[in-house]
Amino acid sequence: MIRFASALAFLVLVALPARAEVDIQEVTSPGGLTAWLVEEHSIPFVALELRFRGGASLDAPGKRGAINLMTGLIEEGAGELDAQGFAEARDDLAASYRFDVGDDVLSVSARFLTENRDAAVALLQSALTDPRFDAQAIERVRGQVLAHLKSRETDPGALASAAFDRLAYGDHPYGSYYGGTPESVAALTRNDILDAFARTVARDRVVIAAVGDITESELGALVDTLLGGLPETGAPLPAELAFGATGGITVVPFETPQSVAQFGQPGISVEDPDFFAAFILNTVLGGVGFNNRLMEEVREKRGLTYGIGTYLVDSDYSESLVGSVSTVNPRMGETIDVVRGAWALMAREGLTAEELAGAKTYLTGAYPLRFDGNAPIARILVGMQLSGYPVDYVKTRNARIEAVTLQEANRVAAELFRPEALRFVVVGQPEGVQSTN
Repeated sequence: MIRFASALAFLVLVALPARAEVDIQEVTSPGGLTAWLVEEHSIPFVALELRFRGGASLDAPGKRGAINLMTGLIEEGAGELDAQGFAEARDDLAASYRFDVGDDVLSVSARFLTENRDAAVALLQSALTDPRFDAQAIERVRGQVLAHLKSRETDPGALASAAFDRLAYGDHPYGSYYGGTPESVAALTRNDILDAFARTVARDRVVIAAVGDITESELGALVDTLLGGLPETGAPLPAELAFGATGGITVVPFETPQSVAQFGQPGISVEDPDFFAAFILNTVLGGVGFNNRLMEEVREKRGLTYGIGTYLVDSDYSESLVGSVSTVNPRMGETIDVVRGAWALMAREGLTAEELAGAKTYLTGAYPLRFDGNAPIARILVGMQLSGYPVDYVKTRNARIEAVTLQEANRVAAELFRPEALRFVVVGQPEGVQSTN
């Protein structure tokens, strides 16, 4: 019986209630691949997540954007099926596949009904082992990528991010946009796309998670069927690189009534024992979804912006503490001063006991809400593996946050926050703001 995509969408939403108490099993397939599994047999549906480490950072020299273009083509036909045939076969199975790429990983997300599992896995296996990369599909997807790249040329936020990344990472893959440039993408050939696929999709770098109506033995067999035909190794992973931007201001002239700023400094790794203290500190300073200091100082008190946020970025090969804000050109200088002042206050005085308690309540209370279905849980499981967390992290994460003391947090604040190291990249026509070095 054919079921339509709407049925699958419904199951994605209702499969599991919001909860953080999940029983994670570590599964080793007969072929030696490791996967994490949460069994949930109340709904006949499975969410499968794959991550291939390296992602777009594995672009060959001079071929920036090849892996991004290749990723957009994986679902555009496989084996004997062209793009339309593949889409029809997927829809007939009420299956869903999504392929994405970023600086660190190529992501594959699959959703399928239990009754169609074997056929859905076989179709996905053909995409991962025998993609067609037809000329017509290449040109269609290339056109979409080029349109996106063209739009970035007039997006102040994208310009600020690009300039900031160049300052921070130079010639490292992190120093350039993973989608490439109009020139690099226009020059890519089918052989470049085949090479990008071979560099990225391999068994030695895959991370796997599944949640839903499937047992340990069934998942082991599924994993070997799906990935057994992949090459054993891909391209070497990139080298680690320290955040390289130094303190100061860089202005990128751009005609717009509002300036956009990206700012940041060196960060901290999730493997560092002080990471959870830093996580709490960032939540208080500028964390999204929390009544933080920067929103109070920049928006509420002074009306300088609609929004401002800061983020601890723990990439695979570098760490940073970054933020972004936009405001009208005459007030960007004031905004920069307020951000620096908040940074300096955090370094000098740290948190209050009330702020620490409030951040803990928010972070521990919000965490279970992330476990609101098979697919979100599967994404959490692959994220845990990529970050190097143990299987029991879900059960210990909130305890790690609660264990951070005020003394510990304020010690980390003094060590981490360095207002003199803040680099601001401003795109626009900010009045009274000039590049410093």
